[in-house]
Amino acid sequence: MLNQSQSAVETTFLNVQNAAKYMGISANTLYVWRHRRQGPPSFRMGPGGRVMYRRDLLDEWLSEQQQADSRSNPTLDPLNRAPRQRERRRAA
Repeated sequence: MLNQSQSAVETTFLNVQNAAKYMGISANTLYVWRHRRQGPPSFRMGPGGRVMYRRDLLDEWLSEQQQADSRSNPTLDPLNRAPRQRERRRAA
């Protein structure tokens, strides 16, 4: 019973190394993103304050990144927009 609950926790919460591996990036990238407050949501867990990531929030964050990318989201592709006319400057 303990092994089942422990493995459920391990699949739900990932440390920095496992989260990086899950996302296909380096652990250093996750550290930099965390420092800059740019990456996926994370938190400190336990008395040692280990940085942890929830797998469901990683999936959600990755999905948001995919939708924000013009190559994955055709509505953001600048080639699908009509060209904008430049405004002419008025002589002062």
